[in-house]
Amino acid sequence: MTLKRLFLLFILTPIAALFAASSLFGTLQEPQFQTRLELYQTNIVLQAQAWQTTDSGDDSAQAIREAILGDQPLESATDKYQETRQSVQTNLAKVQSQLAQLRSKNQVPAPPKPLPEVPPTTNASSFEKEQQLEQSQQKMQKFLDELDLQLGILQAKQGKTDTALKTWSELQQRLETNSQLSGFGNSDSTETTKTQTPSQSASTTQETAAVLSGLWSDPPRLLPDAQPVIQNNLSGWFRSTALIQLYQLQQRQAALSEVQTAQQETAAQAVFKLAVIGTFPALAALVGVILLIFLIAQRLLKGKESLLAQNADLPWTTPWDGETILQVFIVGFFFMGQIFVPALLLLLPIPRPLGDVRLQAVSVLVSYLLVALGALLVMYFSLKQFFPLPRLWFKLQLRDNWFLWGFGGYCAALPIVVVVSLINQQLWQGQGGSNPLLQLALESQDFVALGIFYVTAAIAAPLFEEVLFRGFLLPSLTKYLPVWGAILASGLLFAIAHLSLSEVLPLTALGIVLGVVYTRSRNLLAPMLLHSLWNSGTLISLFLLGSGN
Repeated sequence: MTLKRLFLLFILTPIAALFAASSLFGTLQEPQFQTRLELYQTNIVLQAQAWQTTDSGDDSAQAIREAILGDQPLESATDKYQETRQSVQTNLAKVQSQLAQLRSKNQVPAPPKPLPEVPPTTNASSFEKEQQLEQSQQKMQKFLDELDLQLGILQAKQGKTDTALKTWSELQQRLETNSQLSGFGNSDSTETTKTQTPSQSASTTQETAAVLSGLWSDPPRLLPDAQPVIQNNLSGWFRSTALIQLYQLQQRQAALSEVQTAQQETAAQAVFKLAVIGTFPALAALVGVILLIFLIAQRLLKGKESLLAQNADLPWTTPWDGETILQVFIVGFFFMGQIFVPALLLLLPIPRPLGDVRLQAVSVLVSYLLVALGALLVMYFSLKQFFPLPRLWFKLQLRDNWFLWGFGGYCAALPIVVVVSLINQQLWQGQGGSNPLLQLALESQDFVALGIFYVTAAIAAPLFEEVLFRGFLLPSLTKYLPVWGAILASGLLFAIAHLSLSEVLPLTALGIVLGVVYTRSRNLLAPMLLHSLWNSGTLISLFLLGSGN
């Protein structure tokens, strides 16, 4: 065995595996992006339910409204908020328990005689873990407080005033208790700046809860700064609902009419957004279900003559061995993406953190292009000795049925990934982290930044990832595995490469569909189209959801 092979197998590969495992399990305490996304959609439903047509007797408009919003949108939104609150509270308790255990281990009584010091790496690791848990605790606590404010408004709007008042009262008591405990735990002046922002946030939430309690009390209690508190600390449907309640109590008809008019305009926009978000994916998913039924039935009836059996058992002729596969992925993908490119970017004279969303978008695109370029160069030089490559390798052919395979694969992937995602949510209970690019795209309403994010996610990512995972990895694995085994293995590695624990199952399902499409079509343009359609649909939905919140 050569020195190069020993170094690759016993040093670089274990390092990459440990890093991937550490990164995956590091996302265990991070909230899932899907939870926030579902609340964003719930908030748009709340905005849309205020929509009223000019003709109250228009049955078609009423039918459209019910089809988009459902029969009881307020009750459904309340259930969703309560479900999310329960999930956040459960995960918060887990984090608090882990934090308490970690602190108890660190607080060991001083021994009577000097003992060897704990290695610095151990101390640093323990300190970093405690910091991560504290940050997770603060984020979850703030999220829980926001949920209680909004949940109380939902309850009050449904006439459950006593329940709403109880929700806000318990929130105020919890914030007061946490404030006292924080004060005892941070008496050192050096910690003041670290706790200033959470304290201010808690104070603002307390003030908002007091204003809302006053609005729905009997008799009402109108605080002098109620209007600016509502405008600054609430958003969307919750803000307009609280302002309407305030202006009605103050008998300010002009201000009330203005808010109601704005609410109707926002409601009409929300209905349109929900129609776009729901209609096109739903139609595509319906086509996908029909297509899946057809393909499975055809496979059962026609056997090897069916579309699903096309090229199903035909492996690629692979002239290289496992060492080359490892070299491309460990050196090209892992070290380029996780070590070399990040180190290179750190050397650039760029102010950090990047506050401007356009700069963040450009940074993400440049980083991705550098990673892709590095990995593709390593792959090129690794395979150069085998040129010319055997037939079917990296095939890109325009005159083919790749479009039907790509679009059909997208439709078929929708119901499959949706079902897997529902199971996945129950498994992780709102935790497990998410792709940070999705959060940036959701919260950014800058068209230039969104355009750059689109280039990254819907053009650069499909081109690079399909060349690497479907074009190189999947065919290479057919040297050691049957085609179906190569599809499963490449799909799993595709999911793990995204380094987010909660996304492993859904992305594995997507990766399997991509693998099936590629092995049957034998044209890389097909999975590239599928991948691009998938990411495009996600980004458009994020933009519409973000613009409504």
